[in-house]
Amino acid sequence: MLTIDGSRGEGGGQILRSALALSLVTGKPFRIENIRAGREKPGLRRQHLTAVGAAKAIGRAEVEGASIGSRELAFSPGRVAPGEHAFAVGTAGSATLVLQTVLPALLTAREPSKLTLEGGTHNPFAPPFDFLEKAFLPIVNRMGPAVTATLERPGFYPAGGGRFTVEIQPAERLERVDLLERGAVRAVRARAVVAGLSRHVAERELKVVGRKLGLEAEHLFLEEAKTVRGPGNVLSIEVESEGTTEIFTGFGQRGVSAERVAQRAVREARRYLDAGVPVGEHLADQLLLPMALAGGGAFRTLPLSRHSTTNVEVLREFLALDIMTDEESEEVRRVEIRRPS
Repeated sequence: MLTIDGSRGEGGGQILRSALALSLVTGKPFRIENIRAGREKPGLRRQHLTAVGAAKAIGRAEVEGASIGSRELAFSPGRVAPGEHAFAVGTAGSATLVLQTVLPALLTAREPSKLTLEGGTHNPFAPPFDFLEKAFLPIVNRMGPAVTATLERPGFYPAGGGRFTVEIQPAERLERVDLLERGAVRAVRARAVVAGLSRHVAERELKVVGRKLGLEAEHLFLEEAKTVRGPGNVLSIEVESEGTTEIFTGFGQRGVSAERVAQRAVREARRYLDAGVPVGEHLADQLLLPMALAGGGAFRTLPLSRHSTTNVEVLREFLALDIMTDEESEEVRRVEIRRPS
């Protein structure tokens, strides 16, 4: 049984989620110690337990240590069980991170699957639904599967209550994808969503984005979400290019002005545009695992986050792969995953 140190690198829940996903795919059991040792409240929280429970159901697994606050967990998977499954976080904890845990195993399962997930869909500490739908899943689909995600209602922090479905038509195996050139930028759009808040918040955000990125009114969209559990605000900037689509997100927070939320998202989008790469920082982190399962792939991106470098370490625990990062310039990295020669 593999033993994984949960305090390594960024010391967060991603180590656990990646280990669960890889265990389901490879069939290798593992024990993780020092879970979330790098966080203010270490150990398992509710959203992590939901991810563990989802992995247990999908993998017909035996689990020890699955309780709130637990800092150790043992996971022994059985055979993957595709089909219809429903998982609810019960808080504003990210439902998209629960999907991240079980999706890899279902991409090459024997039969199709349909997942219903409830919880946070637009959480400042996780990939928002829009990112999954427009940036991540289209690249996964290039690898062979057909995955579609449908948002039924958004769930904002701290109330949660979001709900979305994911339908998965698996492939026999994942194909290699190379993302080395972004190509021409076809369009830049921004969408500001408010729930239980004044439209004026979204209008101010869009005004900043339009001015700083030079966008005309037809590329700025305002949406008022009605059927939500609590107030919330999210701003998304979408950069559609020939090679990829990227999403950059700002989240409204109490005490943070709409202008500041917009400026943060614009800063991230501008950094990506100036670098000329096809893959942004957060998408790079998400692509590492499916590319590793495909046995190879390459992309050009921004300098890797600590999140990503920690993810690479976990991948190496489960898979015999070479994962190389070359520095092309101060702001550009080339990442390649391949089987050892």
